[in-house]
Amino acid sequence: MERIPVRTSPPYAVEIGPGLRRQCGEILNSLLPGRRIAVIADTHTGPLYLGAVRESLEDAGFSVCAYTFPAGEGSKNFTTLSDILEFLARQRLTRTDSVLALGGGVTGDMAGFAAAVYLRGIRYVQMPTTLLAAVDSSVGGKTAIDLQAGKNLAGAFLQPAAVLCDTECLSTLPPEVFADGAAEAIKTGVLSDEGLFALFEDGALHTAPEQVIARCAAYKAGVVERDEREQGERKLLNLGHTVGHAIEKCSGYTMPHGHAVAAGLAVIARASEALGWTAGPLADRIVRCLAANRLPIRTEYSPEALAEAALSDKKRAGDAITIAVPVEIGRCTLKTIPVEELLPLIRAGWQVRE
Repeated sequence: MERIPVRTSPPYAVEIGPGLRRQCGEILNSLLPGRRIAVIADTHTGPLYLGAVRESLEDAGFSVCAYTFPAGEGSKNFTTLSDILEFLARQRLTRTDSVLALGGGVTGDMAGFAAAVYLRGIRYVQMPTTLLAAVDSSVGGKTAIDLQAGKNLAGAFLQPAAVLCDTECLSTLPPEVFADGAAEAIKTGVLSDEGLFALFEDGALHTAPEQVIARCAAYKAGVVERDEREQGERKLLNLGHTVGHAIEKCSGYTMPHGHAVAAGLAVIARASEALGWTAGPLADRIVRCLAANRLPIRTEYSPEALAEAALSDKKRAGDAITIAVPVEIGRCTLKTIPVEELLPLIRAGWQVRE
């Protein structure tokens, strides 16, 4: 089992290994002071994993209640949040009790945000069951829901008490859901170093997922430790997300997050190279890696539609917007541009060179 420490306030660890859903009670026994846990799952993960998690927690002496909501990005809203909060209140959870998020990124966001605002904050645990949540969203304490105006516009920072990543759960993922997580992993490789990025070019996502998850978690942990509240360096983790979130919004949130980020990463890589921001040829390598992992490298939405959708992005500040751009593998930078330059930027990366 891999263990990645995250030295935030408070500190916690990311545990990575097979079968952790059957060991979670033993692991959490010394980490959580209360004896009651509310497990939040969706209609995909609940039937698959809730039984084993409940059994492990109860064997360790916890009293368990569970709430399941409809799976999908469409549930990431105030209605679902309200339903979860009302459930926690009906169960009379106190400030010594905890919430456990069992599922992918949407579940982690919903359960984490609920934990952040219920009784002004109670402990929660992330148990990611998708590759996307394992390599990215479960680490760092960012929780959010979508508004009609855009993605992740309401949320809170709350670091989890622990992250338990059971790698056996990845075996149940459909290929397109696995690929969705590959996008965030590849993004981390572009940010991190040649060695990590090369793993995705060589197919290690499928042959050594535990190693990949551990390296992605370690990289993100370091960034979060240095910039917990996203005031500077942590904004780099949004590589591909400005255009990616715009694609999600244009699709009515029917396009999976990772697929949208992949297309957004391809756009910003081509744009950066076209504008002379990269240290040399780079876009084709990133695009080939995305395509090799069954991810999109283009979008059907026009540059005009994408630019308009991106204007509501939370990374906008007044008449400027900050965008993470790749310079070379292992080195990215932040560019703050006037909002009127966003459309030409997207146009520069929108067209795929044949």
